[in-house]
Amino acid sequence: MLLTLTASTALALTPLSIDGSHTIVDTAKRAGGFETLLAAVDTAGLTETLMGTGPFTVFAPNDAAFAELGHTVNDLLKPENRGLLTDILTYHVVPGEFQAADVLRRNNLGTVNGQRLNLGLLEGDLYVQNAQVIATDVDASNGVIHVIDSVMQPTTDNIVEVAAGAGQFELLLTAAQAAGLAESLVGEGPYTVLAPTDEAFRALGSQLDDLLKPENRGTLRRILSYHVIPGRAYADQALALNQAETLAGPRASFRLDTGRLKVNDARIVSTDIEASNGVVHVINKVLLPPPPAPVNGRLLIGYTDELPSAALAAQFGIDRNNSRVITGITRGTNAERDGLRKFDILLTVDGAPATNDNVDRAKRTVGFGGYVEFELIRDGQRQKLLVQVGVDKH
Repeated sequence: MLLTLTASTALALTPLSIDGSHTIVDTAKRAGGFETLLAAVDTAGLTETLMGTGPFTVFAPNDAAFAELGHTVNDLLKPENRGLLTDILTYHVVPGEFQAADVLRRNNLGTVNGQRLNLGLLEGDLYVQNAQVIATDVDASNGVIHVIDSVMQPTTDNIVEVAAGAGQFELLLTAAQAAGLAESLVGEGPYTVLAPTDEAFRALGSQLDDLLKPENRGTLRRILSYHVIPGRAYADQALALNQAETLAGPRASFRLDTGRLKVNDARIVSTDIEASNGVVHVINKVLLPPPPAPVNGRLLIGYTDELPSAALAAQFGIDRNNSRVITGITRGTNAERDGLRKFDILLTVDGAPATNDNVDRAKRTVGFGGYVEFELIRDGQRQKLLVQVGVDKH
């Protein structure tokens, strides 16, 4: 177990004495013992970057460290594995210059890869992740090198793969698939996911069954989007932010409650689980976003069987058989501006193709506050409109 670093900690390491007037790449060449690292950097197309302005802090595995990987090194140097090689190498590079004295004041450092490196002491030796630092403060004109004795491996699983491997997020993954969010969570991101456990989802009871119905896809997507924060927000960063905007729009609030980290009214039971495209925090409760404000009172939907023109269908890729030209009938002020208008073209209702049946369903008050998400073409542009619907009493 690694111990917390403090500024007063002393390391029994002697900095290498190298002329610091050369770039990181040239300094590594002059120091010797980094031939494999330099070959890998060149293969990954990172040489020019590491000869640039920087500054960078490089935790540099020596040749002996790469030799321990055996034939894996040869595989990594193949052109088809360039992406993986780049991920590994950028996991060894930290933006900014951090001398050993600076490292001792930190518990972690963010890398160019996006993931964090954890720092600590074990029996008086400095470790970064699983690698021991064996020489420090090799100065270069554009940063500093610290020599390590093994090659560090970043997490290569995306958020969905991490969740699947954990074994306690089956319902979350089922819901993400039903809501059409799973594809986004395997994308580039990065995202921070507040992941409710299976137990948290089961606590919803019959509400979960309703959410998983196709007609409630829009509501489910909004709820799940409230659990996703754009970018990486590690636990300490989230607490410092106090609030973070979610993909659903409304902000989630972070705080300490009797020493425990909470988001809204849910407790964060496990933090900072790395993924290749983000970070996951495990929570013990499903978060419900605040209800959206209705777009100007209650919206009453009627429709005609008029189809979009062939030209419009071609321009926007509209399936003319699954689109409707609709008339919006609203009550309240600014109805024409805020409501659906005659000849707006309805594409989907809660993510499903607009048909007579689900447009009729939208005329009735639906669950979870009566809000329905419409996708339509208005003024020649695709738009989404979240509205409260109801039945005309007149």
